[in-house]
Amino acid sequence: MFPLGSVLFPAMPLQLRVFEPRYVEMLSSLLAGTVREFGVVLIERGSEVGGGDMRFGVGTVARIVSVDVAEDSIHVLASGTTRFEVVRWLQDEPFPRAEVLELPAVEFDESTPSKLAEAEALVRGTLARASEFVELPWAADVNLSPDLGERIWQVAGIAPLSPMDQYALLRSTSADELLSRLVDDTRGAEIVLTAGWGPEGDDGGE
Repeated sequence: MFPLGSVLFPAMPLQLRVFEPRYVEMLSSLLAGTVREFGVVLIERGSEVGGGDMRFGVGTVARIVSVDVAEDSIHVLASGTTRFEVVRWLQDEPFPRAEVLELPAVEFDESTPSKLAEAEALVRGTLARASEFVELPWAADVNLSPDLGERIWQVAGIAPLSPMDQYALLRSTSADELLSRLVDDTRGAEIVLTAGWGPEGDDGGE
C-alpha cells in the first residue's frame, strides 16, 4: 500500500518518486514478482513521509507501467485500475500492507453517455477559464479514452477539485451519483478558482 496526499482514480496515470527505504523495499518486492500492482489510498491525517499517518478506507489499485532508477530515487509510472475497500490494516513493517476487498465498477444506465458529455464539457470549460488565474495540472484539451468506463473516471481525474472532493467521487456507486457530484463540485471550484484563489480557499502559495 502507498498512502498519498492525493487521490488516484481508475484509468488515471500516477507518477511517483520513491526514495523512502520502506517503499524502495516494497517496490523491489513487487518487481521481483509477477503481479506488479499496489494500492493507493488518501492520507486522512499526517504526512506522506515518515509514517504514522491515518488513512481513508477506499483506494485504487495502481499497476506499474515503467520504472526508472536514478542515483538517489526511483521514478515510477503507474496507472489506476480497480477500486478497493480496506478490510483490515496490517503492520506497517516492512512497508504498509492491508487486506482489501475489490469494489464493483460503477453502474451505468442509458442516460450515462449524455450526462458524461455534459459533465466533461463543464470540466473542460472550467479548466480553460481557471487556467487564466492559476496553474493547473491538466489542460482543457487533454485527450481522454474513448471507453466509457475509463472516460468517466478520467473526467473526474482532470477536474480541478480538492483531495476530499475527489475522495467523495471515488466512493461513488453509480455513474449518476459520480457525475451529479462532479458537476456540483466543479461549479463550486470554478467560482473559487476564477476569483484567483486555490481550490481549497488559499492563494495557491506554500
